[in-house]
Amino acid sequence: MKDNNGYRDLIVWQKSMDLVVLVYKLTDSFPRSELFGLTSQIRRAVISVPSNIAEGSRRKTQKDKVHFLTLSFGSASELETQLEAARRLSFGEKESYPAAESLLFEVLKMLNKMISNSEYGY
Repeated sequence: MKDNNGYRDLIVWQKSMDLVVLVYKLTDSFPRSELFGLTSQIRRAVISVPSNIAEGSRRKTQKDKVHFLTLSFGSASELETQLEAARRLSFGEKESYPAAESLLFEVLKMLNKMISNSEYGY
């Protein structure tokens, strides 16, 4: 049986994995007191983005695929808010935010386009 890793070829998955690395590095410098707070929330949201893309790609129906893309979009939107909160709280190195936010915006645009272009899009 052929191993189907098609999601690895998706640019949106690749970019979301790059985002995981950027965000983990950013949150490494957050206060230790936030380890079980905002740091944990941010890390759960960011890893959920590529995870849901991968899971959706392995689903049988188009409706299921779009459902997981939508979950991924939701996690990326949560991350957007969480990063803004962290920035306002002056957590981490402020120079790290623009790259993470730019990549996040790219991922959000790609996911939105994929969802909108499907027959089950919104």
